[in-house]
Amino acid sequence: MEFTLYLDESGDHGLDRIDPGFPVFTLCGIMFSNPGYRQMKECLDNIKHHFWDDKEVIFHSRDIRKCNKEFSVLLDLEVKRQFYEKLNNCLKNGSYRVVSAVIDKIRHVQTYGRIADNPYEIALSFIIERSIFLLDEVKADPKTIKIVIEKRGRKEDQQLASHFEKIKVRGTGFVSRERIQHYDIKIEFRDKKENINGLQVSDLIAYPISNYIMYPERANPAFDLIADKFYLKGGKRYGLKKFP
Repeated sequence: MEFTLYLDESGDHGLDRIDPGFPVFTLCGIMFSNPGYRQMKECLDNIKHHFWDDKEVIFHSRDIRKCNKEFSVLLDLEVKRQFYEKLNNCLKNGSYRVVSAVIDKIRHVQTYGRIADNPYEIALSFIIERSIFLLDEVKADPKTIKIVIEKRGRKEDQQLASHFEKIKVRGTGFVSRERIQHYDIKIEFRDKKENINGLQVSDLIAYPISNYIMYPERANPAFDLIADKFYLKGGKRYGLKKFP
């Protein structure tokens, strides 16, 4: 059985300059089976066709919130209401699981220093671990995982690919290399311009997760919408972890 894990981020993973107004880095993984992804793709494409008559519109969380670019149509409050109603329906009723990691960069630097491990690599290791836990519970064999990550730059992508290969060869503190290799995990980097709906879902969900971690007492209807999509184990939310 084939699964695809789409990864996108919220915030900057760099440690040199930390924005005190947004001091977290969130890496959000969305796990789809092939049927689940087809359902989500069709749902999102229908929205794009309905409002823009063009499936090439790319959903980007910041542009939607700011009503920028194509999303200037959302300045019309009735259009905005209809858009969010349809989008929320896709996210609420879709068949997927969320596995995400959030790095509090200020505490990370205070604890480990500015030459500490790359927050992106820490988050990726965690997400791979928890994704293995998740799929261990799926009664199907063999199982393959394709990890799709949005391109950031040649150097950054090469560093991340190198870290991924180390995980496959060495395993992690919680998952052995044999257990990882059993899943035949592959990684690929894709451009945002390719209009991949799975990456867009990850982008849309990453921002509410960041807000939930930074301001847990604030109303966060976007997070509440997908709260039951996180990977659970023994009643514990295994699909959301804050570091350190």
